[in-house]
Amino acid sequence: PALRECSHPFASIMATVNMSALQNAATARAACPAKRVRASTARVHSARRAVVKCVAAPDAPSETKIFNFSAGPAVLPQEVLKTAQAEMTDWHGSGMSVMEMSHRGGEFKSIIEKAEADLRTLLDIPENYKVLFVQGGASTQFAAIPLNLTKDSSATADHILTGAWGKKAIAEAKKFCNAHTAATSAETNFDTIPPIDSWNLTEGAAYVHTCSNETIGGVEYKEDPIIATGAPLVTDMSSNFLSKPIDVSKYGVIYAGAQKNVGPSGVTILIVREDLIGNARPECPTMLDWATMANDGSLYNTPPSYGIYMCGLTFQYLLDQGGLAEIQKKNEAKAAILYKTIETSDGFYSCPVDPAYRSLMNVPFRVVPNELEGEFLEEAKKLGLLQLKGHRSVGGIRASIYNAMPQDGVEALVQLMLEFKEKHA
Repeated sequence: PALRECSHPFASIMATVNMSALQNAATARAACPAKRVRASTARVHSARRAVVKCVAAPDAPSETKIFNFSAGPAVLPQEVLKTAQAEMTDWHGSGMSVMEMSHRGGEFKSIIEKAEADLRTLLDIPENYKVLFVQGGASTQFAAIPLNLTKDSSATADHILTGAWGKKAIAEAKKFCNAHTAATSAETNFDTIPPIDSWNLTEGAAYVHTCSNETIGGVEYKEDPIIATGAPLVTDMSSNFLSKPIDVSKYGVIYAGAQKNVGPSGVTILIVREDLIGNARPECPTMLDWATMANDGSLYNTPPSYGIYMCGLTFQYLLDQGGLAEIQKKNEAKAAILYKTIETSDGFYSCPVDPAYRSLMNVPFRVVPNELEGEFLEEAKKLGLLQLKGHRSVGGIRASIYNAMPQDGVEALVQLMLEFKEKHA
């Protein structure tokens, strides 16, 4: 009963499973020797106490509404979570959880095919592009990209360096090719994006790599770059994927970890132009060769099936919201509220990013003086505003306001900022 009254989203499922275990123990009691039953019952009650402790004692009071500003894994739409909750133990009358399904069965095949179809609709993906669902995170693609797009280690790949993730992509690419930094904003601590006419691109480069949104630094491209040399544009979109419409045809490869804006960690999504598939170097591992997944519909081996299912629910949710143009409007409105609060704080709050390239997804800022940031974060936690601490490499505060962050979450943060300033300014 305590579980059934709990507001935790999985409490009702746990209650059902727990009650079933107790009923089984009661049945066993009638048929088994007392000693064996006592041991069985003890294990059941031990598990029950652990479950009750887990769901009945959350970190914050149950009456506090939680807003999760984590940079990733990040907040997901409540509608998506509730659908997953309802379908947890029985997907569409199959009698199975998606976690239990064979990835070769018809049920999962329908799930992954619908997920791909909905993603194609959301981004208006041209027919000559493949959609791949793979594992290993976006960071694995730092190696897969040169192994698929360069002929040998003498080939050159141009990189536009705008932050921490671009730096990691270069470091990995250097193991397999000549990774040339064609432009960088390092001299100004990655607070902007170099103008495209300043990019020192290499004629004949295998590709040009960019990161569309630097999660740590909060720098975001506002337009799809056009590469003058004609080299394929390869872009890490992990932290702003599906936050706005893009022109997929301007890219050779788009890749994104799902855990920011789309689903749980464990799924990486690739959108690859077909002519760039099937050219992997001989030493490329089978699982990093894009043709491996492209030829088998992302089912060469067991995929991250539940994660793909969750991504599919998110795609459907975004379509139901009116598509990416509507999502972009909401994201712009949320970001505008937060940036205005920073800019009108008379210097009490500061954002280091060039206003022309400020991210709609990740908003880094500092409290002046910086010594007050610890107190600010404690006050935020008390109010249910969680995961606001900046990345360990830069410090400060970072509010990640992805698609699923409601506007009232941003407004709650702004209210704290105003009150905190009034208290200390």
